[in-house]
Amino acid sequence: MSNETSATTTRRGKAPRGERVADWADGRLGIYSLAKANMRKIFPDHWSFMLGEVALYSFIIIILTGVYLTLFFHPSMAEVVYHGSYVPMHGIRMTQAFESTLAISFDVRGGLLIRQIHHWAALVFLAAMMVHMMRVFFTGAFRKPREVNWLFGFLLFVLGMFTGFTGYSLPDDLLSGTGVRFIEGVILAMPLVGSYLQMFIFGGEFPGHDIIPRFFTVHVLLLPGIMLGLLVAHLILVFYHKHTQFPGAGKTNNNVVGMPLLPVYMAKAGGFFFLVFGVISVIAAVASINPVWAIGPYRPDQVSTGAQPDWYMGFAEGLVRVMPGWEWNFWGHTVNFGVLIPILVFPLVLVAIAVYPFVESWIRGDKREHHILDRPRNVPTRTGFGVAWLVAYFVMLIGGGNDLWATHFHLSINSITWFVRIAFFVGPVLAFIATKRICMGLQRRDRDKVLHGRESGIIKRLPHGEFIEVHEPLDQEQLHVLTQHEQPTPIELGPEVDENGVERKVSRTQKLRAKLSKSYYGEDSVIPKPTVEEYKEITSGHGHH
Repeated sequence: MSNETSATTTRRGKAPRGERVADWADGRLGIYSLAKANMRKIFPDHWSFMLGEVALYSFIIIILTGVYLTLFFHPSMAEVVYHGSYVPMHGIRMTQAFESTLAISFDVRGGLLIRQIHHWAALVFLAAMMVHMMRVFFTGAFRKPREVNWLFGFLLFVLGMFTGFTGYSLPDDLLSGTGVRFIEGVILAMPLVGSYLQMFIFGGEFPGHDIIPRFFTVHVLLLPGIMLGLLVAHLILVFYHKHTQFPGAGKTNNNVVGMPLLPVYMAKAGGFFFLVFGVISVIAAVASINPVWAIGPYRPDQVSTGAQPDWYMGFAEGLVRVMPGWEWNFWGHTVNFGVLIPILVFPLVLVAIAVYPFVESWIRGDKREHHILDRPRNVPTRTGFGVAWLVAYFVMLIGGGNDLWATHFHLSINSITWFVRIAFFVGPVLAFIATKRICMGLQRRDRDKVLHGRESGIIKRLPHGEFIEVHEPLDQEQLHVLTQHEQPTPIELGPEVDENGVERKVSRTQKLRAKLSKSYYGEDSVIPKPTVEEYKEITSGHGHH
């Protein structure tokens, strides 16, 4: 009897195998304390935060499908004669890269679907990153302590553009080959070093025999590795700094209102991943993209009609297409400004986007941490800059496809080109002015709503015959949202002379800072919030309908 009891106790006291494995791992990795400290971290719940998740999940889909495609793709420029499953191309000379792309599309089980998922996921990835960055920009989520994380996100976007370009070029079809030839022309336009860079990158005269293998290494190893490191660093900083949140009742710079990471947020995130995967798969199944068999292999003596890159490179393409073909010849050398100026403007625009958080911080002179997001209407100048940049981008996107706009809408390509040239300078300015005025109007409406309440739609006739609309007072949460934002005062240069009557020396940098500060926070950009006295006077019955 005692032996039976002892055996039963031993069996009951033995932990399950999964728990024993977890204990073993915890003894070596300390996962229990790590999980206890972080798994209950709070994340706010707002629909706009899903934009970053779409980018993250698209990147995961790109990696998964890319690994599968790598198993069947041959990154070689060695020429072969095609005798595969696609009969219309029998007997055509092509590179092994193009041949293996056809094999993936027609011979590998599920190969065409995986190719299209990979390509569509890349487009969604960059689109989601762009929209996510715009959300961060317009709401001021890049402010201290998140300036470095803004740089990580910016680098992810730029590297994603070049990763997409190298992947787009790997099939070595006539369309992508034309794009590579375009890049070669850009490199050759660089003064002094252009020809040396071209020989180094292509391994000889264009197209050479090395560009596809080199693009393959860059596309599957170098750039994804860097991006993965940046992505991990980006997420670690999001976790460390805690998530930003939109203004609302109970939300301050010192807390986070939302759901715990486990189990609520992780369950929602897991479901959202499969939803994103499913939507991209459906798009890839019903919408053909990059049908290389209909385009043919690349030949240096041919150019594909309607050749243009994916949308994310449209800005750079548009700059080159609409730039006049200016050239200077001196000392036996030709400088092609028609290409050189666009390739200088494009990185300058990118650098301006990257350093903007630091510029705004310098203008404002604010060293505090910010965890509550701005409403875009309350920062009209920043919102105007963001809209102006988007207008410039989409104008150049039209320029990058000027031939397709001309053929599809039966327009003159010269007219489109001149429109883009003018709109590139005029459009952003008009967009900035219009956006700023709209933001000011929205600020005035918020002020009226605080003082007079919300329009109820109920019309009332007063005893003396006047008809008025009854306004309903806002609740405390709505009042908080409309009045919680700060209204910094512009930086002042101070008196022109000091206490001794000596003229003060003010540097040009200080003058510039004061001028920019006035444009951001001066009377032309801010509608004063209602004061407590004004609110009490209105709500006490004087003049309140």
